[in-house]
Amino acid sequence: MRWRGRRGSSNIEDRRGMGAGGAGGVGIVGMLAILAVGYFFGIDISPVVQGLDQGRPQENRAITREEQEWGEFVSVTLADTEEVWGQVLPQQAGIDYAEPRLVLFSGVVQSACGGASSAMGPFYCPNDQRVYLDTDFFDMMASRMGAGGDFAYAYVIAHEVGHHVQNLTGVLGETQRLRSQLSERQANQISVLTELQADCYAGIWARQAQQRFGTLEAGDLEEAMSAAEAVGDDVIQSNAGRTPVPDSFTHGSAAQRQEWLMRGFNSGDMAQCDTFSAAGN
Repeated sequence: MRWRGRRGSSNIEDRRGMGAGGAGGVGIVGMLAILAVGYFFGIDISPVVQGLDQGRPQENRAITREEQEWGEFVSVTLADTEEVWGQVLPQQAGIDYAEPRLVLFSGVVQSACGGASSAMGPFYCPNDQRVYLDTDFFDMMASRMGAGGDFAYAYVIAHEVGHHVQNLTGVLGETQRLRSQLSERQANQISVLTELQADCYAGIWARQAQQRFGTLEAGDLEEAMSAAEAVGDDVIQSNAGRTPVPDSFTHGSAAQRQEWLMRGFNSGDMAQCDTFSAAGN
């Protein structure tokens, strides 16, 4: 992925290096709240990271050179999404794009949606219009999920920004309202359709980034496809030693996530990302 030498976003809040207790210090109630936030907004990869030491205390510390590099990468990727959606959303949906902020954190973080842990994965909080990301997740993608590569990491960011687009179009608020009125199985289905649409929007971003900035290098699309597979509910459940149960899926299978990512990339059209209408056909 070609990203160096381009502008970074000014919408970055860097909370790394700030003192905070690890996830083990939030207690049982706090952990349930963390998982609840993940259920609604993020990628709950806690089954993948079971056994990791999440309880270590953190102190104020200096940012490492590697963390600085991650910060630069995230900033440029976020800036690319700003440029893409700043034009695509008004053109295709007639809505002005309000740029989200992205919070970099280490270990645990507080958001307007509650407390969250890095074990939950990246997430978007509509209450404060912020994306929350611990870049250690990228290392985990490479080492534990077999989904490394800078374009794979950019896909993760673009997916969360896709939730912000859904928030601006009103889809996210409507799906949250519907979920509260449905059975668990039906609510899960709505969640899957919401996540797949965000994948499709990530595909639109990837197409536009290539056209505008020449971002893609050989193998980049394959990296994003591998990442989409790795965060499929069936793959996560299988890796945790469980038999995949489709009714429990909240983000979609690996095949679904790959399909909708490529649908967005191939079409570049928000109208082609209507997962809800497609599910009714």
